[in-house]
Amino acid sequence: MTLAATELAVATNEHLASISNTLIYSSMAVYTLAFFAYIAEWLLGSRSKVGRTAAALTSAGAPKEAPAVTVKRGAGTAVLERPKVVVRSASGARDVPDGPGAHGGDAQGDMYGRIAISLTVLAFLVELGGVVARAASVERAPWGNMYEFNITFSTVAVGVYLGLLALKKNVRWMGLFLITTVLLDLGLAVTVLYTASDQLVPALHSYWLYIHVSTAIFCGAVFYVGAVATILYLFKDSYESKLQAGGKPGSFASSVLERLPASASLDKFAYRVNAAVFPLWTFTIIAGAIWAGDAWGRYWNWDPKETWSFITWVGYACYLHARATAGWKGRKAAYLAMIAFGCWLFNYYGVNIFVSGKHSYAGV
Repeated sequence: MTLAATELAVATNEHLASISNTLIYSSMAVYTLAFFAYIAEWLLGSRSKVGRTAAALTSAGAPKEAPAVTVKRGAGTAVLERPKVVVRSASGARDVPDGPGAHGGDAQGDMYGRIAISLTVLAFLVELGGVVARAASVERAPWGNMYEFNITFSTVAVGVYLGLLALKKNVRWMGLFLITTVLLDLGLAVTVLYTASDQLVPALHSYWLYIHVSTAIFCGAVFYVGAVATILYLFKDSYESKLQAGGKPGSFASSVLERLPASASLDKFAYRVNAAVFPLWTFTIIAGAIWAGDAWGRYWNWDPKETWSFITWVGYACYLHARATAGWKGRKAAYLAMIAFGCWLFNYYGVNIFVSGKHSYAGV
């Protein structure tokens, strides 16, 4: 009996499949609690320590000159200017400090933020348990259909966020936006995209499933984190531009956007995460082509999934090139990043659900 036939003969463990479903629903409940904790962090945090951007962009709040450093040498005295440390926007027109974070720097907001992070960790572990139980129920990788891909993708996205926090990166401002979309993703998974636990189609029985699909999921999660930062950059940049022009944004916008990092910091963060994962996305496409050669006899068939993966690659390549080219930084490059992520989203949802091809394994 061949390996494929042996794997097809494996029966589905309905008990483990049921446990997986229960864990996924439980994780959604905990994510919801985390969502409300993040809301409390943003709304109940002190407003006394925000307003740094507005102060930096007005003459009254202009930063004072750093004191000079005096160095005595022999018969004379040399005066050295102390270097200034600024956060410069992509266009180089504004020097503004980062916001104090979602909680505004106070003890009450920080408490809600810590509760939100703890609940996020708990929900992540519960959801990870659901993904593992789903895999154990059929004794294979849990990436055989769109439902499984969704629950794995959201798990990895939260894992990337928590990993950045563990590395002491200042990304807690992303928590509310991340958890909101994770809940939407899981809601879509358990309703529209749900597929009963079952065995893989014969074409997917390959060790390349573990290599190609796992890297695709990880790349998507990192691209998603970069997209969140890019969207927030566009909002924060508009806010800073309005202040610089003498405008007066609404109190709600000021309360939220003042707590975010400066637009320059958001722009730099988005660029770094997209640039870091782009080589892995390149490897993902190459690994898929090798798998296609083994499974279908041709390395490239211009299948819709292959085509849109390549379009996504071109989109991010254009973005990275634009960021490295003078005159194409800031908002222009950010728009390219959003177009590239839009291509990835269509490749993720649209191609699998609405387009027929060799990769039609959505199961919906």
